[in-house]
Amino acid sequence: MSVELDNELLNVFLIEARELLESLGEQLVDLESSPGDVDLLNAVFRAFHTVKGGAGFLGLNPMVELCHRAEDLLNEARNGAIVLDAGFMDALLESLDLLNDMMRAADGGVAIEAAPRSLLDRLTIPGRVASAPPMALAQPVSAPVVAPAPPAARPHDPIEDEFEAMLDAARADRAPAPEPSGTISDDEFEALLDSLYGTGAPGAESVAAAPVPEVAAPVVDSTSISDDEFEALLDSLHGTAAPGANAATPAPEPVVAPPPVEPVKAAVASEAAPKAAGEKRSASTADTTVRVDTHRLDNLVDAAGELVLVRNRLTNLAPRGTADPMERAIGELERVAEDLQNAVLRMRMQPVGKLFSRFPRIVRDLARQLGKDIELVTEGEDTDIDRTVVEALADPLVHLLRNAVDHGIEMPDVRAREGKPRTGTVRLAAGQYGDRIVITVTDDGKGMDPEVLRRKAVEKGLMDAEQAARLEERECYEIVFRPGFSTASQVSDISGRGVGMDVVKTKIVELGGTLSIDSRVGHGSTVRLSVPLTLAILRVLMVRVGHRLLSLPMSNVAEVFELSEGQVQELDGRIVASHRGRALPLADLGRWAGVEGRGGHVVVVQIGHQTLGCLVDEVLGREDVMAKPLGPFLKDVPGVAGATITGDGRISLVLDLAGLADDSGQVLPSLRMAV
Repeated sequence: MSVELDNELLNVFLIEARELLESLGEQLVDLESSPGDVDLLNAVFRAFHTVKGGAGFLGLNPMVELCHRAEDLLNEARNGAIVLDAGFMDALLESLDLLNDMMRAADGGVAIEAAPRSLLDRLTIPGRVASAPPMALAQPVSAPVVAPAPPAARPHDPIEDEFEAMLDAARADRAPAPEPSGTISDDEFEALLDSLYGTGAPGAESVAAAPVPEVAAPVVDSTSISDDEFEALLDSLHGTAAPGANAATPAPEPVVAPPPVEPVKAAVASEAAPKAAGEKRSASTADTTVRVDTHRLDNLVDAAGELVLVRNRLTNLAPRGTADPMERAIGELERVAEDLQNAVLRMRMQPVGKLFSRFPRIVRDLARQLGKDIELVTEGEDTDIDRTVVEALADPLVHLLRNAVDHGIEMPDVRAREGKPRTGTVRLAAGQYGDRIVITVTDDGKGMDPEVLRRKAVEKGLMDAEQAARLEERECYEIVFRPGFSTASQVSDISGRGVGMDVVKTKIVELGGTLSIDSRVGHGSTVRLSVPLTLAILRVLMVRVGHRLLSLPMSNVAEVFELSEGQVQELDGRIVASHRGRALPLADLGRWAGVEGRGGHVVVVQIGHQTLGCLVDEVLGREDVMAKPLGPFLKDVPGVAGATITGDGRISLVLDLAGLADDSGQVLPSLRMAV
C-alpha cells in the first residue's frame, strides 16, 4: 500500500478508535457495578476487539498485544470462568488510559512503546498462560513501533493453521503459486475476503475452492453478512456470550486469535457491519452521515453570520408599509437567512452526554482513593449544546465533581451513623431552558454551613467580622468562589490548595454564564451553572454612551433603572446609588469609552461575585448579534470581547464584562488609554 493510503487508513482508524474508547470508560465503570450484564460485557469485549483488529492491520503491535490481553480476560468473564472484581477493573481502566496514550503517539508520528509487563500480568488470570496475539498484517505506517521481542516458543494456535489453509486455498486458484511470505498482498487479501463473504457483486459465486475447517467462519455465498452471521463468526472464534456457555469448537487457549480478515474489516468499516452490508442498507446511519472538519463548520458559521449582517442592513434600508417588490424580496431573504443560520448552528451541536461520559471514571477513581462509596447518576445526556461550549465546560465540571466527592459526600461509616445509605449519590443533570443550558451538580452529603463559611472568611482575611455577620445565606455560599478560599483543613492531591472554585467561576463568566449554590446542612448541596446554548449568536443589551454604541451580554445583565434626583451619593470614596435598600457601586461607561455622557440610566450587571451599576446615556434594547474578533492590535484590550455591525451600519463594541472590572469592582482604565 502507498504511504498516502497508509496515512488515510491510520486517520480513519484513530477516529473510529477514539469514539470507541470515549464510551469505553463509562461502560467499564458500569460493568464494575453490574458484572453480570451480558450485553454490557459483550459491548466492552467488542470495543477492545475492534481496536485490536484495526491496530493489527496497521502494524501497531503494542496496541494489539494490550487489547489481546484485555480480550482474554473479558472472554473468561463472558464464559463465566471469572467475575471482574475491582482489581481486574483497575487493570482494564489502566489499559484504556494506555491505549489513549498509544493512539496519541501514533497520531503524532512517534514510537509506540510496549505496555508494561506488570500491566499485562494483571490482565492475566493467575495460573493461566496468555494466548499469543495475532500477527500483524502490515508494517507500521507512521513511526517505528517499539514492540516486545517474540517469545522463543509460542503455544500452538489452531486458528493460525486455519488461516494458512485459507491462504493456501486462495493461492491455489492462481498459477504459478507464489512462495509463502510473512505478508499478504492486496490480491490475496481480496481473494480471502471473497472466500469468506462473497465477491460483493450481485449473484457472484464464492471463489473458495478448498473446504474450510469447521471452526472457521462459514462461507457466505451472498453480497453481505448479516448481524446474526457476524455474531456466529465471533462466537466460533471466541466462545458464546452467555456465561458458562462453551465455544463452538474447544480450543486449548482461553481466547483464540481471529483471522486477520475480521480486524481488517474493523479498521476500514465498522464493528458490526461489513462494507457490503452497509451498501445494502442504504438507510443506515453510516450512509447518511459524513465527517466534516470543525474548521470548515466554523467558516460556514462565519459566512452565515455575515449573511445575517447583510440582511439586517437591507432590512434597515428597505421602506416599510409598501408593496414594493424589493421589500418582498428582503422579507424572503430574512426567512432564508434565518433558516440557514439555524441549520448551521445545529450542525455544531452535539449531545452533552459526550462530555458526561468521561465523568463516571473520574468519580470512581476519586471515590476509591478516598475510601468512599459513591454512585454517579447522569440525566439529560441527549441535551444538545454547541461543541465549543462543551469543550469549555470540561474543566469546570471536573472541579465541581471533585468538590462534591471530597467535601460533600461523607465517609460510609459517618453516613450510616446519620441514618443515610452508605453509598452517596452525586447527580449530574443537564437541560435546555430557552436559549440557555442549565447543568446542575447535586450531592446528598453534609451540605454547607453558612456559619462555618463566615468564620473561614474572617480567618483568611477576606472580610472583617462585622461584614461577615451582615452576609445573607446566599452570599455566604458565594464566598467559596473567592480566590484563595478553602474549607479543607489539610492540603491533599484532591483539594485544600485554595484553587478551583474561583477558576470555575471565572471560566463560566467568560462563557457568558452564571453560577450559583444552594445547600442545606445535612442534606447536601447543588451547584447550578447556566451557559448560552451557543457562542456563535450572542444576545446583548445595546446601549449608547455619548456617540458610541456598546453591547453588554444579556447573561450578565440583571436589571435596568433610571436614576432619580438624590439617588447618587459618595460612600467610602466611591460613587454609589441607593438601590433596593443597598449601596450599588457605579461605573461610568462613558468615561471608560473616552466620551462625555450624561449617564442618566443604570444597567445592573453581575461581574464574577461583584454587582455593579453601569452608567449609560440611553438603553436601545436587546439584539442577537454575531460578535466578530478584533484585529491583532486590539484583541488584548481589557474589557472588549469583539465588535458587531448594527442594522444601520454602525459598529458596536461587545464588552467582556469579566475583564472590565478588577476583583474589587473598580472599572479598569479608559478605553482610550488602553488603545
